Amino acid sequence: MTDQAPVVCEQCGLDDGARAALVRLNRPEQLNPIDATTLRALDAILDDILADPGIRVILVTGAGRAFSAGGDLKSYISLQRDPVMFPRFLEDLHRIFGRLRTAPVPVIALVNGVTAAGGLELILNCDFALAARTARIGDGHLNFGQMGGGGVLTLLPRAIGRARAAELLFTGRFLDAAEAAEWGLVNRVVDDDALLPEGLALASDIAAKSGLALSNAKEVLDAVWADNGSVESGLRTERERDAFYCLTADDAREGLAAFAEKRPPRFTGR
Repeated sequence: MTDQAPVVCEQCGLDDGARAALVRLNRPEQLNPIDATTLRALDAILDDILADPGIRVILVTGAGRAFSAGGDLKSYISLQRDPVMFPRFLEDLHRIFGRLRTAPVPVIALVNGVTAAGGLELILNCDFALAARTARIGDGHLNFGQMGGGGVLTLLPRAIGRARAAELLFTGRFLDAAEAAEWGLVNRVVDDDALLPEGLALASDIAAKSGLALSNAKEVLDAVWADNGSVESGLRTERERDAFYCLTADDAREGLAAFAEKRPPRFTGR
């Protein structure tokens, strides 16, 4: 038994005083399980991150040889017999993972190793992912008589298409990193020792943008994607938010002034 924190957070300095929050699942001996202990710790860490305006990007990864192998199946033997606690666990899972999806800053998964079930659902709640070359990603619920309940049945088809999602879910097989990139599950594959540097380089590029513009763009992008409604309704949402932002935001005016004056913009987030 260990008393180490199940999730840890390190702040990484970026350019111009901005910071990235590196969130690491931290039980490598157990392949970083997604259980109630992990969820509580992640929830508390997100409270701190989302209250800090200096944090411009969240990076999520795992300690050791796994990103996360998913739920603690041994604990499910008793948990799945509890008609109160098991639905509550699923509700907590959706709420806390959903905080990443709806965070006002970009969230990037750095997939460092074995990823299954709840680990895959964690990736799907991030904005996009990079994968180490040795990473392997699958669902695996059906391999043990389970079914996805943390979002994979809803989010995976939206990410990679229904047919590919069905194949991955129904066969229980794992994709290597190159195939995960080909399927659109991760954006790119990098050498294992380059995973964090690549993530931080992306975070620096993102942090140079207006945080206010970026949070508005992310909210509209995700709302239209999640609703999966008509093109017209999506265009209306985009049009209304863009008009409001451009007419009211100091950062919008600063960006145009910087372009006209041929200088770097000085965004303030207002």
